[in-house]
Amino acid sequence: MIGAISVAVLLLAGFGVAVYLAGSPRDAYGMLRYAVWQMSSGEVQAGDRAPDAEVMALDGTTRFRLRERLGERPLVLVFGSYT
Repeated sequence: MIGAISVAVLLLAGFGVAVYLAGSPRDAYGMLRYAVWQMSSGEVQAGDRAPDAEVMALDGTTRFRLRERLGERPLVLVFGSYT
């Protein structure tokens, strides 16, 4: 019983740290659910072609693959939020 309580306290403390780092409980939940599991150190260097990926357009509903747009016009990828 004490072991289970200890584990629960440690998990709650870990989530508290994640909330502090992410800024809100919702952002911490999203970070833990989606971002942490997909993190990896890649081999992409400045000047390399972008790896193919499916991305969301600015309209928020259209999805496209990067390989479909490379070479036509300049392509700008924005990572983050400016709201």
